[in-house]
Amino acid sequence: MSFARAIATVGGITMISRVLGFVRDMLQARFLGAGMEADAFFVAFRLPNLFRSLFAEGAFTAAFLPMFSGTLHKEGEAAAKGLAEEALSFMVAILMIFSIIMALAMPWVVAILATGFHDDPAQFRLAISLSHITFPYLALISITALFGSILNAVGRFGPFAAAPVLLNIVQITGLLLSGPLGIGAHWMLAYGVPVAGLAQMLWMIIAAKRAGMGLSLRRPRLTPRVKKLFALLAPGILGAGVYQFNLLVGTNLASWLPTGSVSYLQYADRLNQLPMSVIGVAVGTALLPLLSRQMAAGDHDGVKASLSRGLEFAALFGLPATVALMVIPAPLVHVLFKGGAFTAADASATAAALQAFAIGIPAFIVAKILSSAYFAKQDTKGPVRIAIVVLIGNVLVSLALIEPLGHVGLALAPGLTAWLNVVLLAIGLRRRGLLSFDARLKGRLWRMGLAAIGLGLAGIGLTELLARWLFVGTAPERIGALTLVILGASVTYFALCFLLGATRIAEIKGLLRRGKTTPPA
Repeated sequence: MSFARAIATVGGITMISRVLGFVRDMLQARFLGAGMEADAFFVAFRLPNLFRSLFAEGAFTAAFLPMFSGTLHKEGEAAAKGLAEEALSFMVAILMIFSIIMALAMPWVVAILATGFHDDPAQFRLAISLSHITFPYLALISITALFGSILNAVGRFGPFAAAPVLLNIVQITGLLLSGPLGIGAHWMLAYGVPVAGLAQMLWMIIAAKRAGMGLSLRRPRLTPRVKKLFALLAPGILGAGVYQFNLLVGTNLASWLPTGSVSYLQYADRLNQLPMSVIGVAVGTALLPLLSRQMAAGDHDGVKASLSRGLEFAALFGLPATVALMVIPAPLVHVLFKGGAFTAADASATAAALQAFAIGIPAFIVAKILSSAYFAKQDTKGPVRIAIVVLIGNVLVSLALIEPLGHVGLALAPGLTAWLNVVLLAIGLRRRGLLSFDARLKGRLWRMGLAAIGLGLAGIGLTELLARWLFVGTAPERIGALTLVILGASVTYFALCFLLGATRIAEIKGLLRRGKTTPPA
C-alpha cells in the first residue's frame, strides 16, 4: 500500500468513526445535556479514553511497532510472532494486576481527576461508580493495540483504523435503548465502554488471524525483548500522551468551575479531535512503519523526505480545518449539539471553548508527525523530556488563565503549549540531522496559508448570509445551512489551492492509488 493510500485509508475510516462519534455526541447532548450526570460520566470516561489514546494511538504502538517491524524484516515472521507472543503474555499478566489495584484505588483516582467533585458527594460517588464500570476498557484496548500494531507493520491499516467505529456503534445503541429500558443514559454509556472494548479486541484478533498473524498465549516471562519493549514504553507513555495529560489537567481544574464546565470542554474537544484524528493520526500511522524501515536501513535522506511529505499532507488538510473551527465554531456547536437538555447557553459556552482549542490543532498534528521519527528510531526518552517541559508549561498557563477566562482558558492552555512541544521536537530532530524542509514544502506552505485565509473569509461571509437558518431555523434548515457553509468554504479553499499551486489535482487523486510503500515525490 502506498504512503498516500495508507493516509487515505486510515483517514477515511477515521472520518467514518468520527461521524458516528458526532451522532453519539448529539445524542449525549440531548439525553445528558451539561449537568451533574454528564460531568460525572465525562470524568469516568476520561481515564479509559486516556489509555485508548496512549495505547491505541500512542505509546504502545510507538514502542512495539518499530521492534516488531525490525524483527520481521531482519529475522523473519516466526521471530516476529515470537516477540508478539512474549509481549502479549506479559501484558495480560501485568494488566490483570494493574486493573485490580486500580479498582481498589478508584476513589483516590477520581479524587485526583476531579478534585472539585469533593464539594458534591453525590456527584463524587457517581463518578467513582461509573469509573469502576469503564476502567476494564484499559486491558481490552491494550490487547487491541498490540494486534493493531502487528497489522500496521505488515501494511494492513484498515482493521485497526476501523476498531473505534465499534465503540461509537455500541454507545449509540445504548443511548437509544436507555429510554425504552428505563435506564439512565449515563449508565448505558458507561456499560457500553467495556462492551465495545471486548468487541474491538475480538475484531482485531480475527483480523490478525486472517492475515496469518494469529498469536498463542504463552506463560509470562520477562525476556530481554520484553524488557526492551517496556523500557521503551514507560517513557513513551508520557511522551505520546502529552495532549491527553493536558486534558486531564483541564478536566481537574474545570471540576472547580460551575457545573457544566467539564461538559463544555468535552463537547468542544470532540469537534477539536476531528482534524487531529483524521489528519494527525492518519499521517502518523502511515509514517511510522515507513520511517521504521528507513531508520533501520540508515536512510536519513529518506526519513527527511518522508517527514516533508507527511507535513505537506498535514498542512493541506489541517490548515483549513483549523481556520474553520476558529471562524465558525458557533454554527457547528448550535447545529450539532443544541436541543433537548443542551441549551443555547450551553452551546455558546462550548463554542467559545472550541475556538480556543482550535489554536493548537496544527501544533498537535505536526507533533504527531515529528514524534513518529523519534519512535521509529526507538527513542522514547527524547519526547518524554520534552513532554515534561510542556506539561509544566500547560499547568502554569492553565492556572494563569482560569481566573480571567474560566473554562475557555483551560481550552486555550493546551493549544498554546502545544506549539512549545513542536518547537522542541523540531530542534531535537534537526540536531540529529533528520529534519529538513525541502523546497517543495517551503514553496507550498505559504500558498496553503493564503488559501486557508480565503476559506476563513468565505466561512464568515456564508455564516452571516445564512445566520437566520443556522441559529433559529428548524433542524433540517439548520443542517442544510451548515452544509452549505462547509461546502462553500471547502470549495473556496481547494479552488485557491489549485490556482495558487499549493497542490495539484493529480496529487489528490494519488491518495486513492495503490503502489509501493514510499512517500510520493
